[in-house]
Formats: sequence, C-alpha cells, structure tokens
Amino acid sequence: MAADRDRHEELLDLALGYVYSAALHAAARFGVADRLADGPRTADELAGAVGADGSHLYRMLRFLAAKGVFREDETGRFHLTPLAEPLRGDAPRSLRDYIAVRGEPAFWESAGRLHDAVRTGTTAFESIYGVPFYDHVAAEPEFGRDFNSSMAAFSEALSNDVAAVCEFPAAASVVDVGGGRGGLLRAVLRRNPRLTGTLVDLENVVAGHVLDVPELAGRWSAEPGDFFVSVPAGADVYLLKHVLASWPDEQCLRILRTCRAAMPAHGRLLVINAMIPAGNEPHPGKTIDMLMMTVLDGRGRTRAEYEALLAAAGFAVAGFAEPSPHASVLEAVAAG
Repeated sequence: MAADRDRHEELLDLALGYVYSAALHAAARFGVADRLADGPRTADELAGAVGADGSHLYRMLRFLAAKGVFREDETGRFHLTPLAEPLRGDAPRSLRDYIAVRGEPAFWESAGRLHDAVRTGTTAFESIYGVPFYDHVAAEPEFGRDFNSSMAAFSEALSNDVAAVCEFPAAASVVDVGGGRGGLLRAVLRRNPRLTGTLVDLENVVAGHVLDVPELAGRWSAEPGDFFVSVPAGADVYLLKHVLASWPDEQCLRILRTCRAAMPAHGRLLVINAMIPAGNEPHPGKTIDMLMMTVLDGRGRTRAEYEALLAAAGFAVAGFAEPSPHASVLEAVAAG
C-alpha cells in the first residue's frame, strides 16, 4: 500500500508540474534571486522590493522551497540555494532570462495544445498564432528582443564548453551560421587568437551582436543574411549551433547544402546540437524535442539521424565530441 501511495503521489506531482514551472517563471520575472544575493529576506521585504503582494509571494516561495529553489528558515526569511543561484541575472551561468521568457504565452499556450499537435501532426504555435514562430519573433519587437536575449544567455555557458573541445587551424577563417548574437564565435575567437570570424544571422539579430570587445578588434565581422539562400563562401570552418533542431528535415537539408556550396574543398562543418540517446533515461534532447513539437516545426534528433542528414547533403562525418548533453559536436567534411 505504501508503494502504491508513493506512485500515486509521484504521478500527481508530474501532472501538476506546470504549476512548478509557473512559479519558477514568476520568480525569474520578479528577480527574486537577485534580491536575495545580499542575504536572506522575508516575503514582505521582497514584495516591497519587487512590487508584489506579500502573502501571495510567500506562498509561491514556500512552494518553490519544497523543490529546493530557495530555502525558508525558522524566522520566515528566504535564502538563496545552489539550485536558485542561476536565477540571478549576474550569475556566471545565468538562466534567469531564459526561464522568464519560457513563461510567455507563446510557449505556455503552445504547450497547452500538445494534445492537438500530436493528434494532427501540426505545430501548436502556428495553429494559435497563424504564423511560424520566427515570423512572430520578427513581427513583435519586444518579444523578439527578449527571446533573442534569452537564447544568448542560455548559449553563453555552452559556447565556452563547445569552444574548449573544438580544434581549429592556427590561422583560419570561421563563419558562424545562424549564430544569433555571436556568443559562440566570441568564445572561439578568444580561445584561438589567430582566427578571424564572420557572424551571419537575420539583420535584427546581428544588430545586437556581442563581438565588439577590445581583444577581438579587427578579427570579426557581422553580416545579415538568410542561411536558406547563401552564406559567406571560402571559409575554413562553418559552425551550426542549435540551428538544425529548429527545422524539419527538408529545411535542414537546404541549410546544409547552402553551407556545402560555400565551403572550399578543405573546409569543415561543425554541427552542434543536443543528440538524443537510446533508452529511457532523461536527457535534455528529449525535453527540447517537446518544445520543438509545440513551438517550432523542428525536432530533436539522434546522432544517427543527424549523420543521415549530413550524408544526404553531401557530407561525411569526421569526428564527434560531447562537451555537454545540450551540445554534442559532429564534425563533417565534404564527402567523396
């Protein structure tokens, strides 16, 4: 009987998981962790600082503390915990902006339509908003700015991990295709002082690039472009980080073939994505796959599926590394 109760409680907890998500999103938007950086505070003290109702905020923080996000002491004050540290905006591997944006209606409402997406094989976001996700990002400047900032924040720590395992020729040129604000390219150039690099993404995205730092002076350029049409030709290395998971196979092949057409014979392509392993264990790629199913017309893939896409686009796999579960690296060269 005790085992049965435990299973029931575990299943009920999973069924109400969205309430934990909602509380976490709200804590990120209020900046609670930032307010606790200088020491513990009561809910009423926090409420006055962040513009919230003290009673409601207390109940939310008590709820999160049950999961280890914050800790309430015997005096009713809340403390930061190791799990809550990434909710600080100034944390070295901050997730505050990423978590806050994932609580926006574009994501929340789409997840609520997962049943319809699975039933029809369509993308929930498009059925609600009538346009593809990236068109919505472009049409809503405030949301687009927040989304792009959240992706840059999420990518910051991963970029350093990826740059640490990738080897580059001593004096080579690198093109970061669909590279957002250039966090990965910045990390690569910092670790390889003889490299030069070009960031390519949509105009409104590259406008907020992070490459203009003193140690990279004269070694970079940022160009607006459409990776379905063309990318700068003749570079030694091309990067595709967290791009292909956002698109179905047909569009992925277009992107890969665009890169293949631009590459010289000695060129290399680095495809960087979470890659779903076999088995029943949890993995970030499985979670991202659900996000892709509801918000974008993309999908998480296994290593074998990425290798099949590369082969179909005229590439051969030459290497593999996994610096993070969120970012495996497939190195590819021109086939034949």
